[in-house]
Amino acid sequence: MKYFTIDEFKCSCCGDVVMDPDFLTMIDLSRGEAGVPFRITSGYRCRKHNTEIGGATHSAHVTGHAVDIACSSTAHRYKIVKTLLSNGFNRVGVSAHFIHVDNDPALPCNVMWTY
Repeated sequence: MKYFTIDEFKCSCCGDVVMDPDFLTMIDLSRGEAGVPFRITSGYRCRKHNTEIGGATHSAHVTGHAVDIACSSTAHRYKIVKTLLSNGFNRVGVSAHFIHVDNDPALPCNVMWTY
């Protein structure tokens, strides 16, 4: 990866990191094309941690197919979402402070939601 270290994707509970290689390639490519920093606030989550923070039962974080990216600038939010979609991501959640992105093949695709 050019723009990330594997440590950025570690579970904050146990330190494990089990990320899908295709996801990592796509997120790295997206970061390069967006031209703005991607600060990962949540990457891989072990099941224990996901449960403790109230994560979705079938969260893509526990399969290594998701990250949350900190974002508070509307211009950066636009650039990030635009490049995520153009690089093949098909599941995006947007809030005022972060963007969730995943490509979990077990979950419905071509969806976007707000928090």
